[in-house]
Amino acid sequence: MQDDNIMKMSEMADTAIKDVPTLNILLCYLLYKIDKPVEVEQLYEISVSTGLINYFYYQDSIHFLLESGSIKISNNDDGTSSYILLEKGKECAKELKKYAPKAYRDKLVLAALKYLARVRYEQEIKLEYIPAENGYYTRVRCVDAQCDLMDLKLFAPDRRQAELLGEKIMLNPTEFYAKVIELALSNEEVSYDLSDN
Repeated sequence: MQDDNIMKMSEMADTAIKDVPTLNILLCYLLYKIDKPVEVEQLYEISVSTGLINYFYYQDSIHFLLESGSIKISNNDDGTSSYILLEKGKECAKELKKYAPKAYRDKLVLAALKYLARVRYEQEIKLEYIPAENGYYTRVRCVDAQCDLMDLKLFAPDRRQAELLGEKIMLNPTEFYAKVIELALSNEEVSYDLSDN
């Protein structure tokens, strides 16, 4: 009896959207807010990782949006493909957004922004864990198109702690880099009191 109640409660707590028209609006709205092509795999990961959209409904929605001319697939130079929002999809996002709950729209857009920021960080920040005699080094490289902006090794007593350093850096690598530069520029030589007092 108690197990039945728990099952009913878990079904009621399921927040996944189960109608394709709402998903169509949400996906158009997401692409509209991002305002650039999104790789096929990335859109899937963003959408499904929120827990709002399940795989089957996502596939149905993408199929509908492609067939209706709301989005199209574009092949990229690197062999990947991206979804591009077309005029019909933009109109859907602007005119019909109120039919998709704001909480869902916000959650999806926030998940996308975090995901895309993480992808960008992973391209700009390279982490490497190097065994040392008494532990590990966490090597952090901030790379630019032409050069390494920073190449830094931090010592940790074991691999787990080295990985923890890497995880913390990747939470906000831009701020980490800025703080390292700020610290270096504000660093001053210790002044000594040479008076005879």
